[in-house]
Amino acid sequence: MLHSLWQSVLGEIELSVSHATFTTWFKNTELISQNDAGIVISVPNIFAKKQFEVKFNDQIKTILAKNGINPKQINYIVSTTGKHTRLNRETTVEPTASSSLSPADDLLSNSSRSQSAPTPAVTGGLNPRYTFDNFIVGSSNDLAYTASRAVAASPGVKYNPIYLYGGVGLGKTHLMQAIGNEIIKNDPKTRIVYISIETFVNEFLDHIRFKKKGFSDKYRNVDVLIVDDMQFIAGKEKTQEEFFHTFNHLHQNNKQIIISSDKPPKSIPTLTERLRSRFEMGMAIDIQMPDFETRCAILNIKASLSGVTLKQDTIEYLATNIKTNIRELEGALNQLLAYAEMRGIEPDISTAEGLLGNIRHSRPQHISSKQIIDRTAKHFQLDANEICSEKRDKYIVVPRQIAMYLLRSELHLSFPKIAIELGRKDHTTAIHSVEKIEKAIKLDFLIREQVASIREKLYA
Repeated sequence: MLHSLWQSVLGEIELSVSHATFTTWFKNTELISQNDAGIVISVPNIFAKKQFEVKFNDQIKTILAKNGINPKQINYIVSTTGKHTRLNRETTVEPTASSSLSPADDLLSNSSRSQSAPTPAVTGGLNPRYTFDNFIVGSSNDLAYTASRAVAASPGVKYNPIYLYGGVGLGKTHLMQAIGNEIIKNDPKTRIVYISIETFVNEFLDHIRFKKKGFSDKYRNVDVLIVDDMQFIAGKEKTQEEFFHTFNHLHQNNKQIIISSDKPPKSIPTLTERLRSRFEMGMAIDIQMPDFETRCAILNIKASLSGVTLKQDTIEYLATNIKTNIRELEGALNQLLAYAEMRGIEPDISTAEGLLGNIRHSRPQHISSKQIIDRTAKHFQLDANEICSEKRDKYIVVPRQIAMYLLRSELHLSFPKIAIELGRKDHTTAIHSVEKIEKAIKLDFLIREQVASIREKLYA
């Protein structure tokens, strides 16, 4: 009864929120009791509990009422049983040398370290701790996560190749390994090789120099080939030719190819056109920096792994002030926890502000609308007056839209205020512009780079 009721609630919620929101907050919840006093819903962690109490409570009440349930009170408790906690008790292992995993890739993992002895990594360079279940999904990586699940379900059929690109520490390696681990789970006989392109290059050079045999067979007689850091193939003509033939052989035999890079295929210098076209023939997906809610979830989970429960205001302080680099986010958290432990004090917001105040002081305290407009104009080699003019030339319209987006994202100005700052009469223009750039950042690498460059110069 309780299970079916909660499934009905979740079904309606899933239709009203984004997939990323549903996966992040609702996936590991459960209705565990219902009586005259109210109902009790279990959530996976303290941060989720606060999110439900503040953000989702009214929505849940409304949907329950549609199902004939009008509880006097809804209580949210952090579950000590269930799927989430079972996951956190699973044995995990440190990344092996061959997996080339960075600390920041690990940051997007929700898994904890067991006190029991680590189990060895599976063959092929995969590490079993990187799975879909412990990957934190947010709006910045929702598309990549969904496509990766589809690849794992039908390797060699859907999205072949899949090409994940984005900055350091955004979870590309985690997702690629999760695809491999899911495929192995579904079919243990699958032959998978996970390597960095550097390994491929070095082995190819040894093959040429020392006439070593078996190089081509190693990479062409597999069911799934996973290659990390493809950007380092730039300038290596012979390696590109060899990889081209390897790619063709696998693709023609319906074998899955999974690639990651820090940039899209078209932005890898000296990449041959025939390789570039093949990298783009499946699905190329941009993974961005985690949004605020995802950064908060990451901080909460990383603190939990250290046996610490941070207050929400402390988590929000860190997530608000550190948003350009996930390594910096993890480093700030570790610094806070270590300092608090050494001093025997609570790692609260006052401690964070005192210890990490340089995060704020290293940046301008008051960025003005004029600074954003001027900086945007300078980036595009325009005059600020042109951006604020009535001109509708494309070379002006896009910078104007980016300026509106930055006024909204950096200063949190209202849409009417943004319209006034840019000389617009109708604030609907501002709404349209901000929404357009928000979508473009997810799909257009060039727009994303332009916005990031302007933002970085604002805080330089």
